[in-house]
Amino acid sequence: MRPLSLIFEDEDYLAINKPPGVLVHKSALEKDPMAAYAVHLLREQLGYKVYPLHRIDRPTSGVLLFAKSSSAASRLQPKFAGTSIKKHYLALVRGYMPQDHALISHPLAKDMEHELQQAVTEYWTLAEAEIPYASSDRYPSSRYSLVKIYPHTGRMHQIRRHFAHIRHYVIGDTTHGDNKQNRFFESHFQMRNLLLHAWKLKFQHPESQEEIQIQAEVPEHFHRMMEHMGWEPELVYS
Repeated sequence: MRPLSLIFEDEDYLAINKPPGVLVHKSALEKDPMAAYAVHLLREQLGYKVYPLHRIDRPTSGVLLFAKSSSAASRLQPKFAGTSIKKHYLALVRGYMPQDHALISHPLAKDMEHELQQAVTEYWTLAEAEIPYASSDRYPSSRYSLVKIYPHTGRMHQIRRHFAHIRHYVIGDTTHGDNKQNRFFESHFQMRNLLLHAWKLKFQHPESQEEIQIQAEVPEHFHRMMEHMGWEPELVYS
């Protein structure tokens, strides 16, 4: 596997642009013996231990932040439970969004006991496209949107579950998504990836108090789908 791409580093912290398919760290839920873990890959790549400060799902690409020491981790990690750290995502979703800017406020079940937790996701429509191919039997063409997303809360699979709730499924989501859309993208575009990307992360450095903003370039498969939709690359470099 190629070395992980470092996109930010100082004395205390570093960030990578996590490729899709890489897990943050080992989990009892993960049964794949061939799974790659960012924590282990970075330790081999850098020669020292790193401490993950948050997580993003295995199929999601983008910004993943680590501390270089346990003390640096203890200074910043608690802030991820609050609202001071801002995380923005990009996604390609089915259909035109009902509003250009809106909140999805819908409680999500925490576990098998169906305990509900408050969950709020904000989104902005960046671009729309209608392509002359049928992805279902109902219409001769298909519509899609590129959205910027800010999760106000941090529930498991929150973004994917919220967009499934309003039936604007994230393309490539095999857990909460639309299998008909996923099959269409695989057969028509040879695209099997989840089109969800952890785009930007902003936080105040615990030591310098400087505002740090980290941006992760979207992966090649995401760029390729933007080209198919006729969207300019500049949309994701702002």
